Amino acid sequence: MSQNTTNPAPVAPSNFLRQIIEEDIRSDKWGGRMATRFPPEPNGYLHIGHAKSICLNFGLARDYGGVCHMRFDDTNPEKEEQEYVDSILDAVQWLGFDWADHLYYASDYFDRMYACAEFLLQEGKAYVDSLSAEDMRAYRGTLTEAGKNSPFRERSVEENLDLFRRMRAGEFPEGTHIVRAKIDMASPNINLRDPAIYRIRHAEHHRSGDKWCVYPMYTFAHPIEDAIERITHSICTLEFEDQRPFYDWLLDALMPVLSWHSRQYEFARLNLTFVVLSKRRLIQLVNEKHVSGWDDPRMPTLVGARRRGYTPEGFRVFAERIGVSKADSWIGYGILEDCMREDLNGRAERRIAVLDPLKLVIDNYPDDQEEECLAPNHPQKPELGKRVVPFSKELWIEREDFVETPPKGYFRLFPGNLVRLRYGFVVKCTGCEKDETGKVTAVHCEYLPDSKSGTPGADTYKVKGNIHWVSARHAYESQVRLYDRLFAQANPGARRPGDAEGTERNYLDDLNPESVKTITAFLEPALREAPPEACFQFERHGYFVADRVDSKPGTPVFNRTVTLKDSWGKA
Repeated sequence: MSQNTTNPAPVAPSNFLRQIIEEDIRSDKWGGRMATRFPPEPNGYLHIGHAKSICLNFGLARDYGGVCHMRFDDTNPEKEEQEYVDSILDAVQWLGFDWADHLYYASDYFDRMYACAEFLLQEGKAYVDSLSAEDMRAYRGTLTEAGKNSPFRERSVEENLDLFRRMRAGEFPEGTHIVRAKIDMASPNINLRDPAIYRIRHAEHHRSGDKWCVYPMYTFAHPIEDAIERITHSICTLEFEDQRPFYDWLLDALMPVLSWHSRQYEFARLNLTFVVLSKRRLIQLVNEKHVSGWDDPRMPTLVGARRRGYTPEGFRVFAERIGVSKADSWIGYGILEDCMREDLNGRAERRIAVLDPLKLVIDNYPDDQEEECLAPNHPQKPELGKRVVPFSKELWIEREDFVETPPKGYFRLFPGNLVRLRYGFVVKCTGCEKDETGKVTAVHCEYLPDSKSGTPGADTYKVKGNIHWVSARHAYESQVRLYDRLFAQANPGARRPGDAEGTERNYLDDLNPESVKTITAFLEPALREAPPEACFQFERHGYFVADRVDSKPGTPVFNRTVTLKDSWGKA
């Protein structure tokens, strides 16, 4: 039997949510509405995992003619700041999405949330508990043992309302009382064992000031926000799956006052190799100065990725490519890098940069002569035209483009060999100079005057080697940062083969000591005027971006975004 060599049709990435939404639309489940939301807490900077959620929620709303609400779950005044609000809004817009007039805050609904809590107290579905935090944990039970009812669980409606109102009035210190839903302390789902819904916090809120000294818990506030905004598809990560029974219990209990029951759906969060996405670990990296800040180009934050030169379009391609599923899995970082290469290959104009410079002297070229060579701005886009690259007697080339004794298959410069200077002339290597240590300091050659690229007869010279260069007289000397992955191990902190049983590793031990290297490079003069965030392919080297923070007019600083090929895959 002959082997089937036909290529299978490409399989679209899985997205069970699309199937659900399409069925809801077909059955008119929500009366023609389709609404999602992206609900970050404003207590930190967004990271790559959030990019997946942003693309998912805003993308689904766009594709099905719905709306996506931009909402801040700002229920914890002690950790939230306007700085984070501003950075989150900027990141969402940078990714290419717009919430129009649908910008909301949990704090917009504090009055209604308070009223919902009072309603539950009046209905006997909540109570004010006065156990200490330690006793409350003991009463809660374990995953295998049922919890016990609090001795304050049977307080009267009148006593509960009185205590709650006095909590709001600021009569009690933090930790004295807490409001809990009255559900089932014997439930096998520990999230239903009378979860806390309101606590005392004597802290000023970044939006509401000192109006409140009681604040809703996130798990209480979130479903209420969904109901108030009439969200149809409340999409969250799998870690909230066990919270869905409380989400449903609460909205059922509040149906008389909210009259809307959103539906929660869970999907697998992004697990990406070679990064950490834990907020606690990201804070540690910043605070202990393992990185230069939240926008360090090695950080998996969106501000860091943007400074690195990652593109919104690349992230959108990535989100579509990895799909959406219910099963946890690991995504290779190389997939994200491939998506960025794919996008940058089409958009980045080409430029020449010499990162490890070695002087090349053309002995038979006149000292005072210079001329223009033409190079295409993009080899696949002739409509972008060509640019002038100046040529002169002395050039900078890459050090790796010359050896005295070449290995087999080496076609670049060595004594007696002919190579083409890309976009320029064919030259013949005649020798080199060395310093007292034996290091090569300059290479000498002679050029063939009738071999200039683009001139009649130039293509009669058939050479195997082709190297890039910049004119030493015209080159722009610039700082270039060669960024790589922040961690050297795919799963930072995980046990490695050979580790003894029970060995615990610190994820910081897996930091990559070669994650950034700052060099001085020589660039073609056209790069001198590159504006911040302009991206280019440096021929042979990869994709680079003018740093959006450190670049100044006339003196851009360049960051390497990604290499041309996956060097880590080979490693």
